[in-house]
Amino acid sequence: MSDCLPIIAIDGPAGAGKSTVTKLVAARLGLLFLDTGAMYRAIAWLVLEANLALDDELKIAGLVSQAKILLTGAQVVVNGVDVTEAIRTPEVTSKVSAIAALGVVRAELVKQQQAIGAMGGIVAEGRDMCTHVFPDAQVKIFLTASAAERARRRQQDMRERGQGEVDLAELEQSIAKRDLIDSTREISPLKKADDAVEIISDNLTIDEVVDRIVKMYQQVSIQ
Repeated sequence: MSDCLPIIAIDGPAGAGKSTVTKLVAARLGLLFLDTGAMYRAIAWLVLEANLALDDELKIAGLVSQAKILLTGAQVVVNGVDVTEAIRTPEVTSKVSAIAALGVVRAELVKQQQAIGAMGGIVAEGRDMCTHVFPDAQVKIFLTASAAERARRRQQDMRERGQGEVDLAELEQSIAKRDLIDSTREISPLKKADDAVEIISDNLTIDEVVDRIVKMYQQVSIQ
């Protein structure tokens, strides 16, 4: 990895702004943006489309092994179908944590993610980038915010996507439930890596978060 460009790995709970920050950091530094959350959402979408039970790991394993996920900028294509908007629906969101917790799903997608990151020069975000997928990443960030702030952001995002009005209290409850699932799952639970820098974004602008991460990368790059 010493001959490669550094890897920036960003972990954190749902709704912390990881995707937005990661895209902007990647664009600022001219690096590849690896949206692992979109990969898990794509599988969740496939499972829902196939009408599979979440405990039918054999069929889900077959589905994942044959899935061709293409990430191009903000676009997500699965098996030739553009699912960029479809994977952001409440239906997919409600299932993605349970599907991401399945060993057969994680094993296949982690393998794909590590292959993409083998040459370095990527900004990767997810729940276990620092602890499991890229434990040797040169820049490790744990990006978080309070459940109330993440619910407010999610509500605003859903409005902008034209997905209707959702009660803020319900969103906060849903986020807290997802935090519990993500942090207590048996395989690669959500947790801050010992050597990751925690950024609490409640009172920070997106640009302030991006600036902080870019500076960390630049310091590593000149060493």
